Amino acid sequence: MAGTTTVANRIEEAMLASFAAAERREAPYRNWRLAGVFPEATAKALSELPFHAVELNGVSGKRELHNDQRSYFAGEVLDRYPVARAVVEALQSQRVTRAIMARTGAKLGGCYLRVEYAVDISGFWLQPHTDLGVKTYTMLYYLGGEGQEDLGTDLYADRETWAERAPFGWNTALVFVPSDNTWHGFEARKIATPRRSVIINYVTDEWRAREQLAFPNDPIAP
Repeated sequence: MAGTTTVANRIEEAMLASFAAAERREAPYRNWRLAGVFPEATAKALSELPFHAVELNGVSGKRELHNDQRSYFAGEVLDRYPVARAVVEALQSQRVTRAIMARTGAKLGGCYLRVEYAVDISGFWLQPHTDLGVKTYTMLYYLGGEGQEDLGTDLYADRETWAERAPFGWNTALVFVPSDNTWHGFEARKIATPRRSVIINYVTDEWRAREQLAFPNDPIAP
């Protein structure tokens, strides 16, 4: 890939265009559906990152049950994989963070960027949860392939009431601002080929696992 600064600038442009064209939905709670989130070369590079699926050993329902196997765009990962570095630089930029705040109303000032790369296999599921707490913004970015359209996030009207399933498309994303009604999860179902996604959050200074943060000493400007 080209220099990370150049790639980051291209990612910024793609994200700004994607947000400008995003579809806003009000049910079951306010959310946005994005397409063409990153440049195609970036999406391809992300899909080829050599991270492995979590070994579930029959245990699932919460990602934190397997904290020791989770992968983040932080620390040495940023030095090893230029695409990871370029993505976090773009997500840290004022152009992108201000666009996110203007478009969604998310309050990112003083928050920190946390990016997780997830590879899920059959046996994986997530119980409904809201992300409310120290997370101030959630983007679930999908690297869906052929035959994976049904592997998107499940949305709920409340903890018990399933509402719909977001399509798991290539280079697409589901965005929402965590609140007490942003119930989402992943109903158990067959995952024929590994399900790759990137979970992008901005979190408050109360986040304790600083090693997960892309820039643990650099909060987002107001």
